[in-house]
Amino acid sequence: MSEFDAIFVGAGHNSLACAAHLALKGWKTAVFERNATMGGAVQTHEYTVPGFRHDFGAMNLSLFAGSAFHRKYANELKTHGLEFAPVADCFASAFPDGRWFGVSNDLETTASRLAAFSAADAATWRRLVAGFMPEAEHLFRLLGSPMSARALAGTGWNLWRKKGFSGALDTGRLLLSSPRAWLEETFESSHVRTTLAAWGMHLDFAPDIAGGAVFPYLESMANQAFGMVLGKGGADTMIRALSGMVTAAGGKIATGAEVAEITVAGGRATGVRLASGDFHIASRAVIAGVAPKALPGKLLPDGSGDAGFDAAMKKFRHAPGTMMIHLALDDLPDWRAGAELRQFAYVHLSSSLDAMSRTYQQAMAGMLPDEPVLVVGQPTAIDPSRAPEGKHVLWVQVRMLPAEILGDAAGKIAPDRWDEVKQAYAERVLDIIDSYAPGLRQKILGRAVFSPLDLERENPNLVGGDQVCGSHHLTQNFLFRPARGYAGWKTPVANLHLTGAATWPGAGTGAASGYMLAQQLGGN
Repeated sequence: MSEFDAIFVGAGHNSLACAAHLALKGWKTAVFERNATMGGAVQTHEYTVPGFRHDFGAMNLSLFAGSAFHRKYANELKTHGLEFAPVADCFASAFPDGRWFGVSNDLETTASRLAAFSAADAATWRRLVAGFMPEAEHLFRLLGSPMSARALAGTGWNLWRKKGFSGALDTGRLLLSSPRAWLEETFESSHVRTTLAAWGMHLDFAPDIAGGAVFPYLESMANQAFGMVLGKGGADTMIRALSGMVTAAGGKIATGAEVAEITVAGGRATGVRLASGDFHIASRAVIAGVAPKALPGKLLPDGSGDAGFDAAMKKFRHAPGTMMIHLALDDLPDWRAGAELRQFAYVHLSSSLDAMSRTYQQAMAGMLPDEPVLVVGQPTAIDPSRAPEGKHVLWVQVRMLPAEILGDAAGKIAPDRWDEVKQAYAERVLDIIDSYAPGLRQKILGRAVFSPLDLERENPNLVGGDQVCGSHHLTQNFLFRPARGYAGWKTPVANLHLTGAATWPGAGTGAASGYMLAQQLGGN
């Protein structure tokens, strides 16, 4: 039995960032991770062929590069090996009619592409870019602050002072709008609208869901203004650097160490019991980087002592599932729409806003979508170190999918468990990519398919294959993430805190949840 100031359940990047900050503040910290490797959904492995490194889940590290944690600890992270690969050609969409649109970090390049679709849209883009930094100040302040009355009041006062009442209402309207509402009132071209709307689907915002407009807006404007970054050699460069910070500051990290129970005495978290039977004491905090449903009846066998909290955790809603397909390739895809697409980090494949909406509804109804939204990542176009010389990896994210299969919208795959269906569905995905990039199959040297069920097996926080660990719809975001009254990472159990994507400010690689909690506990 060992005693620590703080014990962390799970070694996702939020937990590691929190542990690193507290360790540097003098806390004795310990991180226990069930898997053999750390990082949660941020891992990089040779899933296909030796020498080909694939990001398990997250690929884009832009949020971490721009995070408050990175600003404070950039030197320490660099010392422990953090290295970014900058991206100039960020994202694009290819369309069935042979056209494409993409956003690069050079304004004239992007505006020229836009003008080919609509001169008015090119002018609108320039106007949005010119106004982005003043608008981003308020949005980033909101997303980077705790969900407390004091922080919200400060953000609101700053917004009103700088934009006035009407301007503040415009920002509020953006935060409440659906992607379709914002895109249709902003852009003429359906191709441009569809390209930007794809970023809503990275979370769980189909075009007609309120609260989703801010994500296409922020991603497109940030990529235009700053570009994007990937992790050099793989996204796990972030995890290795964070882990190095923890251990260099005297913290302990144990892998293959599953926490079976958070121990509680007198309404206060006192430590953890591992599946091995070992007990460890936490004198100041237990911090659980888990999906909310893992608490009542599981990590807290007797519950939290608050029936309302326990019910909210059990009812926490997860987004639709995802499939990941990793390909080792002899060469990048030959995109029919144009060779220039080979240099983009992401190529989205979905024909229209209506197709995205239909896909989302099919998944929510338990159906295998006939036309899933595909996010085709081409990391080796930016970072050749991830594959042998001249070879490439392809990172394919398939959105949206049901956790439990009740039928097939295309009428071709009989409903069954994902273990029986995943390879057949992967063939549907490859057929779609091949229709945009003929000859893809002839380039494949190896493939690995992770169904929604496989993703949850690898990381229990990805419930039903939900890669964002919980719906971000308005009823489960901001003051309601993960539940009303608990947006400040606390629980009814004293000294027990939640962190991770299920908590404010939600999914992404920015480590904001872990860092804000660490500041709350240990100071700035």
